[in-house]
Amino acid sequence: MVLETFSVSHGKASAYLPVIDLLRNYFEISAGDDERKRREKVTGRILALDRSLEDTLPYFFSLLGIVEGDDQLAQMDGQLKKRRTLEAIKRILLRESLNQPLMVIFEDLHWIDEQTQELLNLLADSIGTAKILLLVNYRPEYSHHWNSKTYYTQLRLDPLGRESAEEMLSALVGDGTDLLPLKRLIIERTEGTPFFMEEIVQSLFEDGVLQRNETVKLARSMNAVKVPATVQGVLAARIDRLSAEQKELLQTLAVLGREFPFELVRRVTLKPNDDLNRMLGELQLAEFIYEQPAVGDTEYIFKHALTQEVAYNALLVERRKQLHERAGQELESMFAAQLDNHLDELAHHYRGSDNIAKAVEYLGQAGQQALQRSGYADAITSLSAGLELLQRLADNSERISRELSLQLALGRALIVVKGYAAPEAERAYNRARELCSRLGDPAELFPALYGLWVMHLVRGELRRSYELAEQLLRRAQSAHDPDLLLYAHMASGVMAYWMGEFIPGKEHLENAISIYDPDRHRPLIFRYGGIDAGMVCLTHDAWTLWQFGYPGQALQRGNEALALARRQSHPFSKAQCEFFVGLVRQYRRDVHAVQEIAEGVIAQCAEQGFIQFLADATALRGWAMARGLHEAGITQIREGLRGVSRSRGGVVAAVFSLPTGRSVYGDGPHRRWTGCSDRSTGHRGCT
Repeated sequence: MVLETFSVSHGKASAYLPVIDLLRNYFEISAGDDERKRREKVTGRILALDRSLEDTLPYFFSLLGIVEGDDQLAQMDGQLKKRRTLEAIKRILLRESLNQPLMVIFEDLHWIDEQTQELLNLLADSIGTAKILLLVNYRPEYSHHWNSKTYYTQLRLDPLGRESAEEMLSALVGDGTDLLPLKRLIIERTEGTPFFMEEIVQSLFEDGVLQRNETVKLARSMNAVKVPATVQGVLAARIDRLSAEQKELLQTLAVLGREFPFELVRRVTLKPNDDLNRMLGELQLAEFIYEQPAVGDTEYIFKHALTQEVAYNALLVERRKQLHERAGQELESMFAAQLDNHLDELAHHYRGSDNIAKAVEYLGQAGQQALQRSGYADAITSLSAGLELLQRLADNSERISRELSLQLALGRALIVVKGYAAPEAERAYNRARELCSRLGDPAELFPALYGLWVMHLVRGELRRSYELAEQLLRRAQSAHDPDLLLYAHMASGVMAYWMGEFIPGKEHLENAISIYDPDRHRPLIFRYGGIDAGMVCLTHDAWTLWQFGYPGQALQRGNEALALARRQSHPFSKAQCEFFVGLVRQYRRDVHAVQEIAEGVIAQCAEQGFIQFLADATALRGWAMARGLHEAGITQIREGLRGVSRSRGGVVAAVFSLPTGRSVYGDGPHRRWTGCSDRSTGHRGCT
């Protein structure tokens, strides 16, 4: 079995673009298949391959946009979802290779997106003993880390040497002695580049310099032979020799992309089927394009990316813009029920047109889709491109609303990539807040304020964060929205705790806990940066009970939070909750429990890539280790604090008091062990 896909020049902004193309080929999904049909094809192929792979189905459905009802993966942590999606693809390829050898081809890796690169890395690590041949090609600027593998071979595609070049020309034109001077000229001009040589020979036939009558003969003297200095020049000359209608069609195809379905060509050109088939056949005969195997509609592909590039660049700018817009309109019409599968193409075509509003719309949707697929870097690229284009639209309320949506999405992506305290994320949320003030009082002000609240809290700028929490509460109360009230009370309760206002803080936390419904509010985790309000409120309430002198009740509240976390499927919230409960155990001096919790959080964070809580848990483990291994423990604490500092923009708020009486702490005030005890249990506590 051969599975083939390739990247395109605008593909870096589109998460999984070549992977999705490869999977559609594997599952034999055609453009005309509705959602039910696509679901049947995926399910049938997976179950026929191996019923033990049934657990991979949700990941393929999500990646291919086949969602029926509630998305099973909507609440899953983005990084975990991405890793399991890539693992699912790897599993079906490895399982398929047990039935038959596989050749998997990825072309043009220099245009690859981050997620496809991660899949290739995973495959490269997994196919050492499998019946899979993975073939890739790329330009010199692309780099990878596969060289050390014994089963990896790199073939540098250098120009042909003279002997090999002569063999190739003999295969193309024969061995006539009268052709020797021409062969030498071609080799000298092309320096042995195969594609250049092919195009020159094709050009000489079209120009009448060479003629074929059983054998190839030189029809003109060598003095009349003119060979362009570059392959682009040869291609341009060949295109110019086409008839007007052939040239127009080839340039239209170049706008549609490296590959294109017949139906899209028909819709854009408005030519009758017979005429269009005839002209496409002529372009195939001239080897500008090839027909390629496809499920459903007939598809074509340019012989070479340079052929498409030269034909595209020969178009007048205004004509190019018109064709891009027409292509975008026809794609919208063809795939009205499946636009999510074509967002990258739509964004590309409208960016090439004068329809800036449509380009911004689809770039925004592509960015949101990349966020859902955990393609955060790709999301930033699409959203930033949309914001840049937006500046070309008239400054009115519609443009402000569009920018507001893009800035909020960009802020969420930047937090994941750059961290909560990143200045780029702060700029995005500040701009969103400014836009809200221009619109009056939109609903989007709440997430903008919330983003800034988290940022200032993580930086340790408590007074500013406290003011933002108050604003969140006022907005939620005036809106009478329980979802907003949940996060507003959470923010107010958290801030009150850190400001030492434990009694009003506990009231806010209890109000939030009374509103919280795990099933109803689970989807909000993603809207609010991976924070589960119920877990945060329960753990902060546990800390508050500790401050009041009730360590037994504090532990009970912490255990409630843990029970909730272990029922959820969101790893970030779970790691956060377990770390917070670990602090309750630390306050109680439950050294063994602290070390066990810290080890678990470290394992989760290492697996999921949660840098912040990895650092926190490392420091917590150091505290537990310092009971018997003082120097090793102190080293762990310092390592953790350095990680905390890096993840929070230089702010370190962690404090660790060691049982030996020695302290390792950050920039803020620290606490020592004292003799507060729980009046109900007699357990000694910490203040």
